[in-house]
Amino acid sequence: MITHRPYGSGHPYADTPDQRLPVTPLDGQPVELRVRAAASVRELTCQWRVDGRDAAEFGLTRVGSAEDPAGDEQLDGGHLAAAQARAARAASGSWRVTTPPLRAGHRYGYRFVATTDGGARRTSRWFEVTAASWQDGGGKLTTRGADRIVPGSVRWLADGDGVRRSRFEIALAPGEHVVGFGERFDHVDQRGRTLDAVVFEQYKAQGEHGRTYLPMPFAIVVGGPRTWGFHVATSHRTWYDVGDTLTVEADGAEVHVTFYEGEPARVLDAFLNDVGRPAELPDWVFRLWASGNEWNTQARVMAEMDAHREHDIPVGALVIEAWSDESTFTAFRGARYEPGEEPHTLADYTFPADGPWPDPKGMVDELHERDIKVLLWQIPLQKMRPHPAHQAAVDARQILEHGVREADGRPYRNRGWWFPLALMPDLSSPATREWWTAKRRYLVEEVGVDGFKTDGGEHAWGHDLRYADGRRGSDGNNLFPVHYARAFGDLLRAAGKAPVTFSRAGFAGSQPHGAFWAGDEDSTWEAFRASIRAGITASACGIVYWGWDLAGFSGPVPGAELYLRAAGTSAFMPIMQYHSEFNHHRTPRRDRTPWNIAEQTGDERVLPLFRAFAKLRERLVPYLAAEAAKAVRGGAPLMRGLFFDHPRDERIWAYPLQYKLGDALLVVPVTEPGADRVEAYLPEGEWIDVWTGQARPGGQVLTLDAPLDRPPVLCLAAHWPGLSAVFGSGHMPDRA
Repeated sequence: MITHRPYGSGHPYADTPDQRLPVTPLDGQPVELRVRAAASVRELTCQWRVDGRDAAEFGLTRVGSAEDPAGDEQLDGGHLAAAQARAARAASGSWRVTTPPLRAGHRYGYRFVATTDGGARRTSRWFEVTAASWQDGGGKLTTRGADRIVPGSVRWLADGDGVRRSRFEIALAPGEHVVGFGERFDHVDQRGRTLDAVVFEQYKAQGEHGRTYLPMPFAIVVGGPRTWGFHVATSHRTWYDVGDTLTVEADGAEVHVTFYEGEPARVLDAFLNDVGRPAELPDWVFRLWASGNEWNTQARVMAEMDAHREHDIPVGALVIEAWSDESTFTAFRGARYEPGEEPHTLADYTFPADGPWPDPKGMVDELHERDIKVLLWQIPLQKMRPHPAHQAAVDARQILEHGVREADGRPYRNRGWWFPLALMPDLSSPATREWWTAKRRYLVEEVGVDGFKTDGGEHAWGHDLRYADGRRGSDGNNLFPVHYARAFGDLLRAAGKAPVTFSRAGFAGSQPHGAFWAGDEDSTWEAFRASIRAGITASACGIVYWGWDLAGFSGPVPGAELYLRAAGTSAFMPIMQYHSEFNHHRTPRRDRTPWNIAEQTGDERVLPLFRAFAKLRERLVPYLAAEAAKAVRGGAPLMRGLFFDHPRDERIWAYPLQYKLGDALLVVPVTEPGADRVEAYLPEGEWIDVWTGQARPGGQVLTLDAPLDRPPVLCLAAHWPGLSAVFGSGHMPDRA
């Protein structure tokens, strides 16, 4: 009847209609107490205590009533419209009251008393809150390396229950640029901006909101007389105000900061020594990846792969998302089998001939004969809606022993928008990782799949969750996607395969665990630009194998120009892949296959140009593999901003979307519609236009021709003899 959660849902960016605001008030600050109550409640009061003594009683106001017409406020929703509707309904049942100012040194208690239409009274439990203040001591800050913390800047936020947060400043010099903080969609250089580091599923428009699936408390500082970097070595949430100085706040009573010195690649290498080094993945990851959320039968999958063959468009990896029953994520949809507590083998399943997947192993074998690798989609949750049955019921019972827990010992139920109330395995535990992946072992060892798309690692919400490794939610939630990708990588290694996982979420420590993509985006030019920034910044933090859904995966299909510009640029990214969102099988199809784009747009250039880009990509594989190996061994990233190779060249910052691909290639993306020429900056060196062979001296701004079939790319002259054959005449379609 009465619901009050002082910390709310744990959503890092949105308030809920049943929480306390602020959660931790400052000395002299009042708090707003929010409560959800049943529709039968006609009156709600708050009993207020100070230091254990009754002090006052306040009446709450129902949100949306005549006394408070602001009840129609918009809450931050997720990517499901139904979730937003639920949030709106919840807000309409909310009551609120604002307390007097709280003072440090006192302990306040409060509870709520509801009176129903029938006159019955219901009382909540007592809650406590104390005011916090910033102090000179109380916590512990340690450093390693050249200490750049501003003397006297360290402060600690403490309330009646101890230290909550630290704050300190790091010195910055004029002209220094700050790059990193994980995958960032809004800017490459974060100087002059504020941001935080917390894993979050921001469905689309990440650049607009400044949120990311893949944050890291690490950055490289470039542009001064010396290049350096820092790592706030914590898995707690951190905040950054990158102004004249860099102000850092970090949750928790202890914080350690490591400072690194040297050129950007050396700084990155030292950081990776601390958090984990990338593993070298097989060459096939550099070929074209293909997927679509509506490829949900064996016939459809093979039809799409047949189309690749018919259109002479080479494909190297197939991601099948809609393969499972989506109750277990272990069984192919339509398979018949008996439920059981032990992991199943392939022999336990019968696949009806008229079912959606009549022969999964035969399908994978045939794809392997075509030189196509296969990855299957995963979610790290046990769905509980609808009520689990058959094998899902067994898994639901088992996960009660293996799941993340609330502070009171109850199983954690997903608070996110996707798969609400699902249970979550505690993958911080080696035993749970083994239990969870053993259910999928037959897929690797018997069906023969080559990897997993480890999607949805962002759903651990709440500061007080309990993990088997001893962490709470406050310092364990950011690590959940790290454990998740690690679990599946270990499964693949155990079966003698390369640890190819494909994740969108991660944190510091994710670098050793597979490949990553930039998450969900609409098919827009702005999303194109944002995704390039994401690739440059993720790579600056040690993510070697990175890609995006070229030209976006959501909404109406992109126009031919956007699709081909994105494909031409993606041919020069670490991973080249297309993907499309589920659209309920409505027509026209929204697949991002080149033949569907050609059909929907009516543009006859799409197929021949995409074919040419895919074949160019095939020729680039040896170069990409060799350059990735250098990055893994401690060199500069495969995809890297120009600041890695030219840290003291101030002119590069005016061209933040340009990047190097390995040591040789300079990529100049065309990210505006209607452009046939593009302004570019060539840093020092002698450059060769890869399409014309024309020499271009560096250290200058110039305008490059940018026809749709020739994405602007230049090669350092010293590397041209080894790469010229990749771009030689006869490889691209003849121009009209």
